[in-house]
Amino acid sequence: MRSQGVLQAEIEMVVPFFDVDSMDVVWHGHYVKYFEVARCALLDRLDHNYMQMRAAGYAWPVIDLQLRYIRGARFGQTLIVRADLIEWENRLKIHYLISDAETGERMTRGSSVQVAVAMASREMQLASPRVLLDAVAKALA
Repeated sequence: MRSQGVLQAEIEMVVPFFDVDSMDVVWHGHYVKYFEVARCALLDRLDHNYMQMRAAGYAWPVIDLQLRYIRGARFGQTLIVRADLIEWENRLKIHYLISDAETGERMTRGSSVQVAVAMASREMQLASPRVLLDAVAKALA
């Protein structure tokens, strides 16, 4: 079991018909989309979402993505998708857990790593920009 991050956000969603394959199971690529929705909720909790990142002059591309499929989600199933902030000083690392809303059963887990890139120069930053560090500190206060 992974440890929880210092800050979490959860979303609840119902698996839509257009996300399932002919076997009535969520197509594997859609789990990344579910992670992204939870990540956006987490960034909103930090009060430093993608619009604010861009306004600060930084892009945050995903450079690593890990997924572990445990059990396939099905059409109409209600899921809880949790995003946990794990690292933020040199990179943004987030762990994810997708579970069944009714039973709590673990469905999928994963993690993503993003790094700051100065938009003007397109240079990767070796440390997270002060604006992100300040946002995390404020959210944790």
